[in-house]
Amino acid sequence: MSEPRKGSLLVIFLAVFIDLLGFGMVLPLLAIYARDFGTNNGMVIGLLVASFSAMQFIFSPMWGRLSDRIGRRPVLMIGLAGSVIFYALFGLATVWKSLAWLFVSRIGAGIAGATITTAQAYIADVTTLENRGKGMALVGAAFGLGFTFGPLFGGLAFLGNSAVPRPEPGYAAALLSACGLVFAYFMLPESLNPDSKSAGKKLFDFGALRVALSMPSIGPLLLTLFVCILAFANFETTLSLLLSGGKNDPVVAGSTDHKEEAGAMVPVEQRLESSPFHFSPKQVLFTFSFIGFTLTVAQGLFVRRLLGVISEGTMAAMGSVLDILGFGAIIGAIQKGDVWILFGAITLMVFGFAMMMPSLNSLISRRSDPAKQGSILGIGQSVSALARILGPMLGLPLLVQTAFLPIVLPYVVGAGLMALGLIMILTSARSGHDFGAAPAGSLGPQH
Repeated sequence: MSEPRKGSLLVIFLAVFIDLLGFGMVLPLLAIYARDFGTNNGMVIGLLVASFSAMQFIFSPMWGRLSDRIGRRPVLMIGLAGSVIFYALFGLATVWKSLAWLFVSRIGAGIAGATITTAQAYIADVTTLENRGKGMALVGAAFGLGFTFGPLFGGLAFLGNSAVPRPEPGYAAALLSACGLVFAYFMLPESLNPDSKSAGKKLFDFGALRVALSMPSIGPLLLTLFVCILAFANFETTLSLLLSGGKNDPVVAGSTDHKEEAGAMVPVEQRLESSPFHFSPKQVLFTFSFIGFTLTVAQGLFVRRLLGVISEGTMAAMGSVLDILGFGAIIGAIQKGDVWILFGAITLMVFGFAMMMPSLNSLISRRSDPAKQGSILGIGQSVSALARILGPMLGLPLLVQTAFLPIVLPYVVGAGLMALGLIMILTSARSGHDFGAAPAGSLGPQH
């Protein structure tokens, strides 16, 4: 395929959208569901959050290697079918009020959603090197749109101001996954050239990560991706806790225990009494929707256009600078207790992230052997998932220990990590080149 078909891109867009829909739908709600199922244990809730990303860490390379062997289309269809099953199970777990089945549904959704790697490989198959960044930005726009509607779907859990979570979010996500599966069956042609199919036999080849990291061009980019996502995940996973606050929580309509309901978003037993922000659960959901909407606009309208003019290395570096400024603005918003500064900081953070991710993924794709696109991009997704697992483990302890540490510390650490990421972006973008191309020493089109 020399140019992607519109129907194919629609299916790819929908597959990524569904993956992030589930992630964005559940992330702000897990504490409420877990509490309703009988636990307020922060460690249990943390494991519930991490289970999705842990499965992506393990299975993303496997799906990538499998798609290199049997093709992109069947792998994407397997992932969509799995999403149908496990999102429906998420709804049933809500009805049954079963924490065990909730874990099963999140683990299964993480395995099915790990096929986002194959979606990236599909884009790599059907785009030229010059348009690769734009194609990856399309995946990023679907990422953002899924994260926009995810929290809104999560609001279905509280239809009629119900204080008890309902199963509708899981059923709605399962229905959308079924639609994506039907579209894939009828509209998604295979993109992988038969001559490019890999003959590798190992699906769980953990040595592939070591090999990829040892590659002169790919290894530094994967490490850069890890550091940048670790910094952003540190912000992303502490935000709902920061917003929920601890004192003067607003009254939530329909709640018989206003204090408990307003603090229900907090995924630890104690509240952040030193936080100046006191959002209700629905306000937290709308804030996450704002993040997703901003990410969609940034990648769908701006980044896709700019990547045709600005090189990936330069774009990623500009994004990291915006994120450093965003971390600084968050610190200022906390110190002043100013919501407007906070939302300005969130906007800077999201725009910076939107500029970095498709640019780094495009660089990794351009420098990979076409016969190993799925495998390398799968490792990249696995590295991203690992950073999302470690992000909460870094940020949340720094945030909740407010009796000993300043509440701004997670964002000071995040700014430092992003500054390191900027240095790594500049270094890795200059030191490599496209697969099969001669080395170049600039941030220009040939990386």
